[in-house]
Parts: sequence; structure tokens; C-alpha cells
Amino acid sequence: MARTVGIGIQNFAKIIENDCFYVDKTPFIKEWWESQDDVTLITRPRRFGKTLNMSMLEYFFSLEFTDYGDLFEGLSIWQEEKYRKLQGTYPVISLSFASVKERNYQATKERICQLITDLYIKYSYLRNGSGMTEADKEFFDSVRTDMPEVVATMAIYKLSDYLYRYYGKKVIILLDEYDTPMQEAYVDGYWEELVGFTRSMFNASFKTNPWLERAIMTGITRVGKESIFSDLNNLKVVTTTSDEYAASFGFTEKEVFAALEECGLSEEKEKVKRWYDGFIFGCHKDIYNPWSILNFLDTGKYGTYWANTSSNSLVGKLLQEGDRRTKEKFEALLRGESIRTPVDEQIAYNQLDNDDCAIWSLLLASGYLKVLQYEREESVNYGEAAEYELNLTNYEVERMFYGMVRGWFNGVSVDYNDFIKALLLGDKKAMNAYMNRVALNTFSYFDTGKRPSGEEPERFYHGFVLGLIVDLQNRYIITSNAESGFGRYDVMLEPRNPGKDDAIILEFKVHDPEDEATLKDTVQEALRQIEKKQYAARLLARGISKEHIRCYGFAFQGKKVLIG
Repeated sequence: MARTVGIGIQNFAKIIENDCFYVDKTPFIKEWWESQDDVTLITRPRRFGKTLNMSMLEYFFSLEFTDYGDLFEGLSIWQEEKYRKLQGTYPVISLSFASVKERNYQATKERICQLITDLYIKYSYLRNGSGMTEADKEFFDSVRTDMPEVVATMAIYKLSDYLYRYYGKKVIILLDEYDTPMQEAYVDGYWEELVGFTRSMFNASFKTNPWLERAIMTGITRVGKESIFSDLNNLKVVTTTSDEYAASFGFTEKEVFAALEECGLSEEKEKVKRWYDGFIFGCHKDIYNPWSILNFLDTGKYGTYWANTSSNSLVGKLLQEGDRRTKEKFEALLRGESIRTPVDEQIAYNQLDNDDCAIWSLLLASGYLKVLQYEREESVNYGEAAEYELNLTNYEVERMFYGMVRGWFNGVSVDYNDFIKALLLGDKKAMNAYMNRVALNTFSYFDTGKRPSGEEPERFYHGFVLGLIVDLQNRYIITSNAESGFGRYDVMLEPRNPGKDDAIILEFKVHDPEDEATLKDTVQEALRQIEKKQYAARLLARGISKEHIRCYGFAFQGKKVLIG
């Protein structure tokens, strides 16, 4: 009989006690314990079981759960007497930053202080324990939501001391979703303020803490060492390209197929693989995201479950405001192609606005991209990022990005769709009417604000091309800024069925008042460029006749567009 599939349960005891569907990840306990690493940072995409595994660790190690050994009966870790004796034998400090999503630094600091205060309330019995001096009690009492930063950054360190004195054993610290405040700080503009606070807290808790047995931090990204981990030379970092713990987060294909059989869905294996397979951790391929699998097991229906579990606001911001190279690579990904780019797995959030490499690093860490191959560290010179070949992770991620691009045109969706219809029909009058309304409403949306809208139409027209790819991919192969003839065209639409559809070449040009009197002159200059540089050569070489190649010049002056 199939077990009940519980959606969103992140408490290990609740899953086991209610006999909900669970994939045994207790080998993670043994692998981590035998690694002997002081402080371990494990990065995985969201909804990959990080919180559930941290809950599992707490129930296994914490003195608070000494009598909970029966939770692990029948699971892998319980087969060894050594680990049965280890269960429930350590003081554990467990906290999560998953809920720290505030809009400014002050609110973020207060939220973190509240989490620490809750810990002190939980362990309030320590205050009157033997060996506590008046100074200790005074510090204990000073821990509250409005405590000074100097108290907050030392609070976990001091709590470790109090627990050690009370139990006579060093502590295990579990910090889940450590980087959630970092991402919010970047989006809302208080990154630098938060960095100093976090660095001091982590240094005290994990570096200079003599009462620390071991610690684990989990998150989505590996924040750059120079930002918050500059003093942590005892940090073991495990990213998606590391071999350690590869099968501990996410479901393996064997686990997924067994679950499908248990739920009577064996005939869906190939389709499930297309939708949800594709994650690669280290050398371990065919990893599935648990959230989508659990939802599919529960409903029997396919959907973008994992991809839609967050607003994706940071991803959208970086792609819509990205420069030409960023959008060109994104275009290639949407066409099903792979891209090659340097990737540094240490995410420097303060460089995301200016560093193309940092954007793809974030998308990789977040699970939207998978690594097809990459240069090993020994082949990379000091200070250089390794070269990676990346592709969209799976069909679910592809559908999510298609929806995101369509969302960029929500405000002018009718005009945009009507423009595409006019383009296919060759109706220049309608094209001009619709495109001017589209440009008026979306130009600044694809502009980072570093230059006035209209002076740099590249961001707009590459966003426009992404919309074409989403809506016309079944009829056209759409490319931009590629070589043909004696130059690089702006946009080319090559028909998949040449007998049915014409090929189309689009050239974009900003009006130059010194050389062109009117926008009509700019249009003619764009058309002359198409002819002079023989952009149609690529299409002609593929057997498309000149009569079935249509060329259009787009002239920009501010937010005004003229198409001819």
C-alpha cells in the first residue's frame, strides 16, 4: 500500500510518526560525521530537502531527543550499533534564517535578533545553572530583540559556552538557509550593512568558538569568502559540483522510479524524467527535485511545481536588465542550446549588476542551469573563474522561463501579440502602430537606468527577441547578433517550414541627427546595411529564395520607433 504523500512537511519526526512518504537520507548522517570537518557549508537549490535533513540531524544528535531513537528504526543509520549509541548525545543549537526576508537592514537585524532571543528563551534553564557568574547572567539577560550588535554577534558563541558548562560536551550548531538574508539585502540595497554584521557573527560562532564540536550551514549560494567567510579557514564548502553528499539532497532516479511504482505510476517514468530530471551534483547525474516529484505523486499531474515555489524576482531582475551578452546567452538557452561561460561558485552579490559571470553563477547555484562539463580547478590559473558549459536543467525550468518572459510583456500583451501577427503578415502600417505602443510601455523595463532610455535600444530589442523566441519558436529558428555575409545581423527569423513562411531579417538602428535628417533616413540606412553586408547570405545558402526573405529596418529616436 502506498504511503501518504505529505506536501511541505519539513519536520523529520512528523514525517516518520505519521508514516508519510519518505526517502531514506540517513546515510548523510554517517557521511558527515565520518568526514571530521569542523564547519561544513552545503549549497543546494531551494526545495531540495535541506531543511528536512537539518531536522533529521537535530533529532539524531540532540540531547533534547534522547528518547527518540525509534524514529530511526528501519532506516539505514540504525543498522550500526556505533550510531545507535551516538543518537541523542550532544547539545544542539539549531536555527534557520529562512524567514528573514525583510526590506531594510534594521528590520533584518531585529529579525535575526528575535531568532537568537527565542533560542535563549528555549534554554532559559541555563541561566541559573551551576557555574554561571553574575556577568554571565547579565549577558544572558541582555539578549533580546533590541540588543546591541556587539551582543547579537556574540550570542551564539556565548550560548555554546553555557551549554558546554551545563552538559560537559561541546555543541553542534545547525544553521539552515544562512544566505536568505544575503539575497534579500542585495535585492533591497542594504548588502554592505548586512555583511559586517554577518561576518562578525559567523567569526564568533564558527571560527573562534572553543565549545564547538561541529557545525553545518546550508543555503542556496556560496557567498564570496571575502564577504562573510574571510576569517573562516576551517570551512568545508560543498557545492553542486562537489562529489560529497551528492545523493543526500534530492531524489536519485532509482528512488524516483521506486516511488512511481509504489504509487502505481510506473508508466509515467519517461515523461517524469523529461520534466523533472536534469540536476547534477558532482559526478552524480539524474538527480530530481523532491518538491516536483512529491507534488506529482500526490496529484498525478505535471506542472511547474518547483520552478513556481518562489517569485524568481532576483532572476528576473538580472535577466531583464542584463546587457546584450547576457540576453544573447539567455536566448541560446531558450533555443535549447548550451552556453560556455566562466563561472565562479563563490557568489559576489555586490558584483551581480556588473559581472556577466556572476549572473550565471547564481543561476547555476539556484538550480536553473546544469553543468554539462567544466574545467577542473587545477587547469585554471590563479584568480580566473573556471569555464563551464551550461544548459537549462529540464523541461520544467524551460517552461518557467517561458512564463517569465511572457510576464515581461504583460502590460502590453495585446499590442505585442498583434505586432507579431502583423509581422508575419508583412503589414508595416500595423507593425508601426503596435510597436510604438510596445516600445513606449516596455523600453525602460529593459533598461538598467545607467543610460537614458532610447540611447541604448539593445536591452529593449534583445528583450523583444526573447519574446519572439517564446511565441514563435514552433515556426521559426530565431537568432540574434550572429554572423552572416560580411557582418552580424541584429535578428533573423529562419522558417522551420520555408514553403509556408517567409524568412525575416530585422536591423535596429538609433537615429543619428548628424547623419540622418529624419527617422525615415535611419530606416533606409538600416536597410542599406542589410543589403551591403549581405545578411541574407545565410538564408540563401540554406535554399531560401530572395523573394521569400523580408527585411525590415527599425529606427529608434527615444521611445519612438519607425519600421520600414
